[in-house]
Amino acid sequence: MFPLNLPRIFPTVYCDSAKSVEAPTSRAVSAINTVKSAMLVPENELKRWRRTFDTNAQTEVEGQKYLNSEQFVNAIAPKDDLSKIGRAQFATLFRVADTSKRGLLSWDDFVVFETILKRPDADYWIAFQYFDVDESGTISYDEFKNVFNANIGPDAIPFDFECDWVKLYIGKKNGAHVLGYNEFTQLLKGLQGERLRQAFKFLDKDQDGYIRPEQFKKIILDIAGHKLSDAVIERLPTLTTLSPGGRISYSEVVAFYNVIREMDMVERIIREATAKSKDGRIDQSDFLNHCVSSTRYALVTPMEASIIFHFAGRGNPTQRLALVDFAQLLDPRWKAPSDTVETKPVASFKSFLHEFAHSAYNFGLGGLAGGFGATIVYPIDLGERLNQRSTVVGQLLYKNSLDCVRKVLRNEGFRGFYRGLGPQLIGVAPEKAIKLTVNDFIRGRAMDPETGRITLNWELVAGGTAGGCQVIFTNPLEIVKIRLQVQGEAAKLEGAVPKGAVHIIRQLGLFGLYKGASACLLRDIPFSAIYFPAYAHLKKDVFHEGYNGKQLSFFETLTAAAAAGMPAAYFTTPADVVKTRLQVEARKGQTHYKGMGDAFVKIYREEGFKAFFKGGPARIIRSSPQFGFTLVAYEYLHKYPFNGTSREVETGLTLQPEDMAQVRARNALRILLDVHGDFGRRSG
Repeated sequence: MFPLNLPRIFPTVYCDSAKSVEAPTSRAVSAINTVKSAMLVPENELKRWRRTFDTNAQTEVEGQKYLNSEQFVNAIAPKDDLSKIGRAQFATLFRVADTSKRGLLSWDDFVVFETILKRPDADYWIAFQYFDVDESGTISYDEFKNVFNANIGPDAIPFDFECDWVKLYIGKKNGAHVLGYNEFTQLLKGLQGERLRQAFKFLDKDQDGYIRPEQFKKIILDIAGHKLSDAVIERLPTLTTLSPGGRISYSEVVAFYNVIREMDMVERIIREATAKSKDGRIDQSDFLNHCVSSTRYALVTPMEASIIFHFAGRGNPTQRLALVDFAQLLDPRWKAPSDTVETKPVASFKSFLHEFAHSAYNFGLGGLAGGFGATIVYPIDLGERLNQRSTVVGQLLYKNSLDCVRKVLRNEGFRGFYRGLGPQLIGVAPEKAIKLTVNDFIRGRAMDPETGRITLNWELVAGGTAGGCQVIFTNPLEIVKIRLQVQGEAAKLEGAVPKGAVHIIRQLGLFGLYKGASACLLRDIPFSAIYFPAYAHLKKDVFHEGYNGKQLSFFETLTAAAAAGMPAAYFTTPADVVKTRLQVEARKGQTHYKGMGDAFVKIYREEGFKAFFKGGPARIIRSSPQFGFTLVAYEYLHKYPFNGTSREVETGLTLQPEDMAQVRARNALRILLDVHGDFGRRSG
C-alpha cells in the first residue's frame, strides 16, 4: 500500500482549468484512476527501481529501509552528467520527494517520485511542487515570493515583486489571483528575462543604458552560471571590448542572454556549418549564412553572432574556427587542455609496456579481422585465380567463373575451395595489420588536429603507402597461395602429385618469393589509394558519421566498407591478372613471361584487351565483402580497450540519455537554478 501522502500525485484542479466546475464525485473518480495508472507499472521497471532503492537505501528504522538526502542523490542523479550541476545540488529535489517531511524516503515514496519522473513534463511538474508549499495545487503570490526569497542570499540582486510583469500573472488585488500549473510554467519560462531586466536597471544607477563589466558578470552568474564553462565565465568581462567605451550596454546583455537561451539551436547550426565547410572551419559570415538557410526566420542577430565568435575565438572574432573552438561555449564542463593534462614521467617502463601492448593489439585485431574476412571469401578467391591463369594452347580451361566453380567442385569436392587457406591465414595477419596501421598512422599525422579533416592528396598518399608496405607480406603469401590453388587442377588433369607450401617455399627461395612484386605493387598501391579515401568519404558524406554525434550502425559501416572495395577491386584487375600470370608456375604449352612489361604485351597480343579484366567480377565479389567484414571488425575492435582520447565535442545534444528519469530530474533542477544560481542551497 502507498502511504497517506499519495494525494500529491492526484490530478489537481487549477484555476486555469475548465474542469474546475466538475462535481466532487468526478474528482474522486479521477483520483482513483490516477492511482490505478500509477500502480500499473511494468514489472521489470519496478524491479529496476527496487534494485536502485535497495542499493542506495542504507538507513534502517524499525527494520525498514529508507533513503536519506545523500542516498537519494546517489539514486537519482545522472552518473555522467554533461552540465555543471553538482551531484549535491540534486538534494534540492529531496524536498519534493519527501512529502511526509520526515527527512527519509520509504520505498513507497521512492516509487511515487519515480512515477512522477515518468511524466513527459516531469521537470516543470517538480518545479511546481517545490513552490506549492501548502500542497493546495495552486501557487499564491506569497508562496512564490517566500520560496524565491528563501533560496537567494543577502548579496543577491533584489527582485521587485510589485512590478507590472508579476502583476500581469498574479493580478493587482494583493496577489489574490493564484497560479495553476500551466500558468506557473509560463511564469517560470519568462522569469529569467524579467530578472535580467530588473538586475540591469538596478545596477545602472545613472540610467544611461550601460553597466560595468563586473556587474554584467554578476548578473549572468546569478541567472545562468550553471550553463557556462569556467573559461567563458572568466572571460565575461571581455564583452566590453565589442564596442568602445569600456562598458556594456543593455543590448549586449540581452544578446548574450539570447545566445545562452538558444544554445541548443546555436550548437546545431555550428555543427552543421562546420560539417559542410570544406576545411571544417567557419567564420561569422558562414555561421549567419547557414543560420538563414537552415531556419525559417532570422534566429540569430549580428550582435549575437559577434558574441558567439568573440568567446569561441578568445577575443579574436574574425578568425575561422573549428568545432572544437566552440567547445568552451557549448559544453559547461569544458576545461582548458593545460588544466586537464596530468604530468607524466618522460619515460617509464609502464608507458613503454602500454605502447607495446597498443601496437600488439592493433596487429592482433588486424590479423583477426583479416583472417575472418579472408575465410569467408576464400572460395571466391580460388575461382578468380583459376580463371585468371593462362590457357593451354588449344585448350580452354574455364569458360567463366561459374564454370570454374563447377569443375573445382566436380574434380576436388568442397574441400577444394579451401585449398591453400592455411598460408593465407598465416600471412593475412601481418598483411592486414601493416596496411591498416600504416594508413591510420599517416592519416593521423596529416590530419588537422582541430577539425579532424585531411586533404584528398594526403588521403591518397596514406592509402597508397599502406598498400605499398603490405607487399612485403602480400607477395610471398600470394605466390605460395596461387601455386597451391592451381596445382590441384593440374593434379587431376595431368596426374601430377600436389606439393605442400614448404616445398614451394624451398623451391622458390627468398628472391623467388618476390617474383611479380612489381605487378603486386602496381595492384596494391592504387587499390589502397582508392579504397581508404572512398571508405572515409562514404562514411562521412553518405552516412553522415559524426553529424550531431552520429555513430554508424553495423550495417552502415559494412555497406560503406563493402561499397568502397568495388571500384578499388575492379580498376586494379589488370595488374592482378599480370601478377597472377607471373607468379603461376608455367607448364608445357603455356605462355612464358619475362617480366611485367612482357606480360602486358603478350596478354594483349594473344588474348585481347578483355583478358586484363578476367576475374574482375569475381574480384569485386571477393574484395567487397572481405574488406567489408575486415573493416567492420577493425572499427569495432579498435575501440577497446585502447580507445584513447578524442577531441570530439560531446554535449547533451550529441549523447543519447540512457535513463530518461534521471534526465528529467536534472532538467527539473535546471529550471530551479534558472530562477537563481543559489536555488536550493539555502533552504532547508
